[in-house]
Parts: sequence; C-alpha cells; structure tokens
Amino acid sequence: MSGGLIAALVGVGVLVLLIGYVWITYNSLVTLRVRVDEAWSDITVQLKRRADLIPSLVESVKGYAAHESGVFEAVTKARAETISADNPAAASVAEGHMQEALKSIFAVAEAYPQLQASQNFLQLQGELVDTENKIQASRRFYNGGVREYNTKIQLFPNTLFSRGMGFAERQFFEVDDVASISEPPRIQF
Repeated sequence: MSGGLIAALVGVGVLVLLIGYVWITYNSLVTLRVRVDEAWSDITVQLKRRADLIPSLVESVKGYAAHESGVFEAVTKARAETISADNPAAASVAEGHMQEALKSIFAVAEAYPQLQASQNFLQLQGELVDTENKIQASRRFYNGGVREYNTKIQLFPNTLFSRGMGFAERQFFEVDDVASISEPPRIQF
C-alpha cells in the first residue's frame, strides 16, 4: 500500500470516529435534556397539587379563625406565585414564600383546638404532608438530572460543540431561603 492511501484510510477512520463520538454524545445529551424536562414536569405537577389543596385548607381554617385575614392573604398570594412560576428560579422564590405562608397558617391552626380535631382539617394536613414529601423527592430527582446534564455539557471535549448544537446549561431548583424548607411545615397537634 502506498503512503497516501494509508494516510487517507487513517483520515477516514479518524473522521468516522469523530462523527460517531459526536453522534453518541448528541443523543445522550438529548436523552438527558428530556429527562430533565420530565423531572421539571413532575415538580410542576406536585406544586399544582399542593396549590389545589391550599384553598381547601384556607377555608377549613377560616371557619375557625376568620380574623386572621393577613395569614390568608399571604397564603393566597404564595399560591398564585407558585402556580405562575414557569422556571426553576421563579419556582424557588415562590417555594420560599409558600413555606413561610404554610408555617403561618399552621401556627394559626395550633391556637384552635376544635380545628385540630376536625377530620377535614386532619385529612388536608395529611395530604399536604404527602405532597410536600413528593415535592422534595421530585426536586431531588430534577436536580440530579440537571447535575448530570450540566456536567456532560461542560466535560471536554463535549464543551467544544455541545453549546453550538443548542444545549445550554439548566438551572437547579434551589430555594432562596434554605432554612424555610429545611424541614416540612410543622404540623403538631
């Protein structure tokens, strides 16, 4: 074989390997991006579920503590903020406000023994605690997917072409005030 033919075959082989690497990397980035989108969808489903429980909880407490209008307004505002959040940054801010509002409403509920004995209120509490646990699990799953996706984008040599193919880093779902979510709302009767 001549030297030119060997060089051409080596060149073709390197080109095939490069195309194969880009192809595999592109497909894995698409898979990770879809997984992150799915995880974000799971979070929004759980946030919506919690937002749907809030009016029932507020009405339940309102019957016993009608004079606590400031608490109810804060909960209503936090609920609206949660529903309108369309990205992790907005959801993080809304999550902090929601946690503070829930703490306030449960603080009010502690002052009313009749409310604490209400089956409807107890059922709503149970559903809310379950939903909070699901939100926490969904957030962990989402952040894990974002970590894996962002890492793959940033690794060399992926970083040379991944952004050019439309892959941008995603935001983690973090709450501004970590202390507000370090534990679920305290529900104690």
